[in-house]
Amino acid sequence: MKILHTSDWHIGKQLHKYDLSEDLELFFTWLIAYIKSENIDVLLVSGDIFDQANPSQAAYKQYYDLLKNLISLDCKIILTGGNHDSPTVLNAPAELLKAFDISVTGGATEELTDMFVTVEKNNEKLVVATIPFLKDRDIRKSAAGESYATKIEQIKSGLRTYFSNVNAHYDKNYTEEVFIVMGHLYVQGSELSESERDIQIGNQAGVEANMFGETPHYVALGHIHKPQVISQAQNIHYCGSPIPLSFSEKEDRKQINVITIENNSISKLDLVPVPKHRNLVTFEGSLQEVAHNLNAYSEKTTLTSLAEIIVTEENESLERRQAFEALINSQPNANIEIVKSRLIFKSMVRGASDAFAVGTDVADVTPMQMFEKKLELQTNLENTADLKNAFREILEELKL
Repeated sequence: MKILHTSDWHIGKQLHKYDLSEDLELFFTWLIAYIKSENIDVLLVSGDIFDQANPSQAAYKQYYDLLKNLISLDCKIILTGGNHDSPTVLNAPAELLKAFDISVTGGATEELTDMFVTVEKNNEKLVVATIPFLKDRDIRKSAAGESYATKIEQIKSGLRTYFSNVNAHYDKNYTEEVFIVMGHLYVQGSELSESERDIQIGNQAGVEANMFGETPHYVALGHIHKPQVISQAQNIHYCGSPIPLSFSEKEDRKQINVITIENNSISKLDLVPVPKHRNLVTFEGSLQEVAHNLNAYSEKTTLTSLAEIIVTEENESLERRQAFEALINSQPNANIEIVKSRLIFKSMVRGASDAFAVGTDVADVTPMQMFEKKLELQTNLENTADLKNAFREILEELKL
């Protein structure tokens, strides 16, 4: 039996207002061909199927077009929700999708047994715990007046207990079947990119890898976009997103993970590269240097390269600002589209916080950074730590 692990599709994603649907469509076309050619028996998607809780009509269409094409394959499909997904949105067609051998777990269910899926193919047996992104209410009971530190510790403890119960359910109800646990969360030690929305603000509630115990034969994680192994011994893997979703991911090698089961045990794990169809590139330097490098760029890919430019000049002047705007608006190279730009004057930012350098796009500053900057300006405050924790809780409630 062959199982394909992927995650973090983020259907509907825009990179600085640039639509990435073409990138995903090329990945989906390749994915379907790979499933056919390699006779994949099970497809696991570990959360963040959509980029927004309320997807656009175009995002819905891309999702259902993909499922329609997958249905024609002899492949069991298992989908779980991530922190970007709405459980209601994913679960709405779940009963209908069952008829096409597609299992969907948008949010945690009251009974663990409802999140266990069994697959039997080619004389092999597989049990999958389809654990989606776990919300606060799924893992603990909140109390009025509790401190932020107490809340974080309860979240960590709640996650450990939850996955311990998942293992106990397997031990009680199954015997020799290969056991895979799906999850969508931050595990300490994993490398982040700038495009992930933290499960808990600052990832304070990140858990240790040993939380999953020794029972699962493979842990198929989502949420982190950089593919990486968290524990070789325990077979805990993030497969990462299939396409770059931010400029911090431009050097990442995107992949899918393919697990092979033979004689009711995992015999092989293949890390299969996903074809690259678009470059994300960054140009930094003076206005003259950036303009030269933009014009000299010649690499061609299936899709137009997307660029961020960071221009740094010594002194501010109207002439330099106008030249910067002209450079951005001219789109000087047919192989590149500029989607992100920043102009920094050194003389104006000396001694200033990097997060608030002149020319910084407000979209690049987090709400937390903005709040901390405001607190710095209020010199008469003494309880800043409490205020920061309170603000973090507000951001969590608003999912910002």
